[in-house]
Amino acid sequence: MIDTHRIQDTDLSLDNFEDISNYPECGGIGIFIGTVRNHHEGRGVKALKYTAYKPIAEKMIREIEQHVKAKYAVSYLQVIHRIGALEIGDKAIIAVAYAAHRKEAFMACEELVERVKHEVPVWKEEFYVDGTSQYVEGCCIRKADDHVHDHHHSH
Repeated sequence: MIDTHRIQDTDLSLDNFEDISNYPECGGIGIFIGTVRNHHEGRGVKALKYTAYKPIAEKMIREIEQHVKAKYAVSYLQVIHRIGALEIGDKAIIAVAYAAHRKEAFMACEELVERVKHEVPVWKEEFYVDGTSQYVEGCCIRKADDHVHDHHHSH
């Protein structure tokens, strides 16, 4: 069993996740890979820098994983977020879900990514082609009335 840090300052890879062969009951794999794009709200982006308070971020991510894993009854669910300086095209986040069926794998993966992006203390600073930079609003901070959409449907 691979137990990796959820916050890493090295390149992210699918090799950091357990192999599906360890979960023979699973027929669905949900994978999300978020990469650094070259624009944000009409501005040219040349690089990003993610920072985090690692002890709290690690704890929160593991708690979110456990909650979402139980909610969708998936066998395996894990996310890894990159910190440090990232260039265009670098992987910033990878989430993987293994479930008996694709629907649960997709839903668990989506909710995990949304919750990590909005709840965990990871901050994103964007560096623009015009030489300016700014922290992006919305990363880890939500308004009190915002909530994560409940995508779980009864059958």
